[in-house]
Amino acid sequence: MANFKIHYIGDLRTEMTHLASGTVVLTDAPIDNKGKGEVFSPTDLASASLASCMITIMGISAREHGFNIDGAVAEVTKVMYSDPRRIGEIIIEIRFPEISYTAKQKKLLEIASKTCPVALSLHPDLKQNIQLIFRD
Repeated sequence: MANFKIHYIGDLRTEMTHLASGTVVLTDAPIDNKGKGEVFSPTDLASASLASCMITIMGISAREHGFNIDGAVAEVTKVMYSDPRRIGEIIIEIRFPEISYTAKQKKLLEIASKTCPVALSLHPDLKQNIQLIFRD
């Protein structure tokens, strides 16, 4: 059974529907690839998905170990390569709230960041440059 339905609505734009919830996400081709770049491109979503997955898995780990990462923020930079055109590197900086995390908690978060399903699903040639920033 399908999870998503994607319609090509013209002008290099798609409308993606999450079938279980009805949530709709639009994509555009990026400006540097003949598109309007008015919303996320598919490669933007792939890059953002990595950060979202990492933070989600960190949140699960934190919850299971009795602490939280509420307020953590990830900033994502996507680096495109050519010949063939592809995502070559994803740079992610995750900033944690001003909470004093223990060395054990920091290690749990680091492990979680490296073991999220999206990170493990991406091609090994894609560089994942991840920085965890603790402000304690």
